[in-house]
Amino acid sequence: MLAQQRNTLIAAFEAAAAAALNQSFEGTVALEKPKDPSHGDAACNLAMQLAKPARRNPRELAQLLADHVKANPVCAGLVDAVEVAGPGFINIRLSQQARVAVVAAVLQQGAEFGKTNAQAGQAVLLEFVSANPTGPLHVGHGRQAALGDAMAAVMKTQGWKVHKEFYYNDAGVQIQTLATSVQARAKGFKPGDAQWPENAYNGDYIADIAADFLAGKEVQAADGEPVKGSGNVEDFESIRAFAVAYLRAEQDLDLKAFGVNFDQFYLESSLYSEGKVEEAVEKMVASGKTFEEGGALWLRSTDYGDDKDRVMRKSEGGYTYFVPDVAYHIQKFKRGFGKVINIQGTDHHGTIARVRAGLQACDVGIPQGYPDYVLHKMVTVMKGGQEVKISKRAGSYVTVRDLICWSGGVDENLPMLEQPEALTKGRDAVRFFLVSRKADTEFVFDVDLALAQSDENPVYYVQYAHARIHSILDQAEIDLGKLDAADLTLLAAPSEQALLRVLASYGDVLVKSAEELAPHHIAFYLRELAAAFHTFYNAERVRIDDVALKTARVALLVAVATVLANGLAVLGVSSPKRM
Repeated sequence: MLAQQRNTLIAAFEAAAAAALNQSFEGTVALEKPKDPSHGDAACNLAMQLAKPARRNPRELAQLLADHVKANPVCAGLVDAVEVAGPGFINIRLSQQARVAVVAAVLQQGAEFGKTNAQAGQAVLLEFVSANPTGPLHVGHGRQAALGDAMAAVMKTQGWKVHKEFYYNDAGVQIQTLATSVQARAKGFKPGDAQWPENAYNGDYIADIAADFLAGKEVQAADGEPVKGSGNVEDFESIRAFAVAYLRAEQDLDLKAFGVNFDQFYLESSLYSEGKVEEAVEKMVASGKTFEEGGALWLRSTDYGDDKDRVMRKSEGGYTYFVPDVAYHIQKFKRGFGKVINIQGTDHHGTIARVRAGLQACDVGIPQGYPDYVLHKMVTVMKGGQEVKISKRAGSYVTVRDLICWSGGVDENLPMLEQPEALTKGRDAVRFFLVSRKADTEFVFDVDLALAQSDENPVYYVQYAHARIHSILDQAEIDLGKLDAADLTLLAAPSEQALLRVLASYGDVLVKSAEELAPHHIAFYLRELAAAFHTFYNAERVRIDDVALKTARVALLVAVATVLANGLAVLGVSSPKRM
């Protein structure tokens, strides 16, 4: 059902309730999609909600509401029937004219179909990926990238002004470990040697960084100045700066391959150099919500619902990792982002309470519950029927780049970005797969399935539906520029009616996805729409002698292809016209 049709029906039910109760109606009318299409296009349980407080028989009240809705002039041409069922449910059947209106709407609105301006002017910051520049992006970062980018696109369809941000943790112990690892490699040591540092990073990429540092190569990250390797193995600070820049540049390549762009890269180190961390600590101390014990500085986070108080500054010096996070979120709020969403792994669950507690203790006007979090579970990668746990390049985990290459059949002996067709195939599969389940559920990524050209491969199934439609349109011999004259009421076959119903629900899916921060709804929807198309394709022919019906079916298929492409674009997936 189109949004305008839904709003008209809701208004009609509100008027019916006011008339039936002989008083103003203050409640909410909910229209649900029946699980069984034979029950109609929408169902309403308003009578059952009102019956008890009104002391009326629910079925009798339902009939009264139904009669009022049918008699309302605004419903003329919109509904064919309003029927009472069961103990007081009201089923609504749209007219044929109303059902086919979705095709004309899609043809007219194109890429804008389903979008609203409900949140126009509202700003939201989505922070995701935010990987430490200590190694390549792993598949967990890939799930964040797919989820975050899709959430951003979904929220844009509702009018949100979206800002996407990557927070680089370029300060702290892990960066020191990175520099120590590269220095050891540059001195000729390797994992297993007696001189190899404890807790060092062992991946082959450490050797690559060391070699380029010694060779005096220059690296350039997305938003920083070029950094050149000095070749001096005793210059620890030079090694640190080069290694961080090198890995940021590597992560930029991963993000480019994945088709993910950010509006801003924010450096943790800047919070220290600009005094923002110290400012936040001073505010927490001034609030009286801190105390010293055992030489450490603590936050009374239990005052804000945490299960225990948290160390802010360790006894040996240095802040725990949630403290700069507090400073960072103060800056987000000061930059005008009243709504902030962090997409992170479930291993960050423990930071939520302490970051929110720190923000409240700072007493700078930030509302409780700020920021919002979407936590995702990790990904298990299967290839050849076996779980893949490590990457030679990374040393201890599967990288995003590995997953894209495997899923697209990329030749790993050639530069990935020079293989656009394979890269696109791999990126499409990885993006679609990683948003096809709720974020908080475990996900098994089957590389063999991603490569399969079969109905079992969900992204192939959806893309093939789009490509098949374009093949039909190429052979239809209908002027696509004159479809506005098509008699769409001829689309009366059961498979056509089913396809129309799925088409019309696209806007509702976008709203639900945005409200729940759940792009998997769109992946489910696209599979449903593709299935409805394939059912139509198997039941009806398009190249027929009846020109009027042929034109109507072509118009329907153009609308389906448009919505498939729109939905795939929200997920960051391509919509090929040939496969």
